[in-house]
Amino acid sequence: MVREYDYLVIGSGIAGMSFALKVAGEGARVALVCKTTLDEANTDLAQGGVASVTNLEVDDFEKHIHDTMVAGDWLSDPKAVRKVVTEAPGQIRQLIEWGVNFDRKDDGTFDLHREGGHSEFRILHHADNTGHEIQTSLIEAVRAHKDIDVYEHHFAIEIITQHHLGKIVTRRTPDITCYGAYILTPEGRVDTFLSRVTLMATGGCGAVYTTTTNPLVATGDGIAMVYRAKGTVKDMEFIQFHPTALFHPGDRPSFLITEAMRGYGAILRNKRGERFMGKYDERMELAPRDVVARAIDSEMKATGDDHVFLDVTHKDPEETRHHFPNIYKKCLSLGIDITKDYIPVAPAAHYLCGGIAVDTNGESSIKHLYAVGECSCTGLHGGNRLASNSLIEAVVYADAAARHAREAVKHIDLRKDVPEWNDEGTTHPEEMVLITQSIREVNQIMGVYVGIVRSNLRLDRAWNRLDILYEETEKLFKCSKASREICELRNIINVGYLIMRQARERHESRGLHFTLDYPPTTTINDKK
Repeated sequence: MVREYDYLVIGSGIAGMSFALKVAGEGARVALVCKTTLDEANTDLAQGGVASVTNLEVDDFEKHIHDTMVAGDWLSDPKAVRKVVTEAPGQIRQLIEWGVNFDRKDDGTFDLHREGGHSEFRILHHADNTGHEIQTSLIEAVRAHKDIDVYEHHFAIEIITQHHLGKIVTRRTPDITCYGAYILTPEGRVDTFLSRVTLMATGGCGAVYTTTTNPLVATGDGIAMVYRAKGTVKDMEFIQFHPTALFHPGDRPSFLITEAMRGYGAILRNKRGERFMGKYDERMELAPRDVVARAIDSEMKATGDDHVFLDVTHKDPEETRHHFPNIYKKCLSLGIDITKDYIPVAPAAHYLCGGIAVDTNGESSIKHLYAVGECSCTGLHGGNRLASNSLIEAVVYADAAARHAREAVKHIDLRKDVPEWNDEGTTHPEEMVLITQSIREVNQIMGVYVGIVRSNLRLDRAWNRLDILYEETEKLFKCSKASREICELRNIINVGYLIMRQARERHESRGLHFTLDYPPTTTINDKK
């Protein structure tokens, strides 16, 4: 079946839905595709909040810009940083218009949090489930819009380019163009979605690792599709591990203990009860995430322990329950009263700072293809994302992409000569066993060899092991009918390869990429 739209949006987080809302209407038809349901997205799990300068009495744009550059280890693109920081307040107003409720004080001003790496209190939030509040509000707005067709449980297999028209496409091919995507339906049929403009908003790739805070749908699909289509992907070595995921063996994904809790005053302690951050950084618990994650990793390796503790028992119990109701409830369900007991925590894969390279309009290297949100690389995050900068980046760049695409779409014709997907092949009875086992192998390879601390030896081992899995999976894909399972396996192998390869190419320890073969000669503190 062939479906035709002006805009095809692949992904249903804050980036995809806000873009869809801004381009829909005035005769434009929008398809919003998500592989499960609208509410299963990284956005929904974001606890901390949205960073924006709103209290002008103590804060300003230059402070936020400086904090972002410092956290990114000075690898951030200054233009992208200034764009996001200065346009943030306007997008906050837009979110409020869409129904998002941020917590306020009795006088009506925002109740701002402070998180690691921020010099001021500037985090707008809704209790400790800000992402859920944003996701719910946007879902209501999207479902109410008559010009947005929502396709849940639809899986994007590949974007359509000249390659599918029988032409040879390489990374040096000028003007690679996107004409839409092949989409796997819940019935197992592969439909052709033709579009004038396509937006990739598929989120991150945390599911490449065994331990992650991401929903398990975060398999890097958009990044893998664009890479296979010969698009530019960059900075994949910069994987942010959240320092404080709740340590509860068997949980996947891991429950996040928000950065805001450390901003609130929580203390990190090792299993002997000792506060240890002073050994690693003068900012203590409020150091950027890469610093804190490596400090925890170092403590765990020194003692052989599998976790450390976050201590908030010295704070007022009622205030703690008020600020962090969902964390309190979750921990209590496991027999941990955070007002009295230490919280066991350990780092977990959390956020991808790299991705599909885009310009200030959110356009990728492939014509008519935009990318927004965690799957994109705008240059904002550099070597390490500053806490709570991701949600605001998503809406700022979704706005930029929408404004640019609304003009571009007027001059783009639908490509009509696209062939249907070749769905020859069979389903092997043992296929699911092979896929499940291969995913576990990829997870193990990435966790052991491409984790918080790396080395050339570890990366070489990852290369060799992933190469074997890649060859096996491509053979299986070519002889199998398309399925979500085999496609996700291909994607996590592709993304794992990109992380590993780009890590090998960076011959320095910088930001989130820390390697034993190139020990850092400077620290973030030296550059303040």
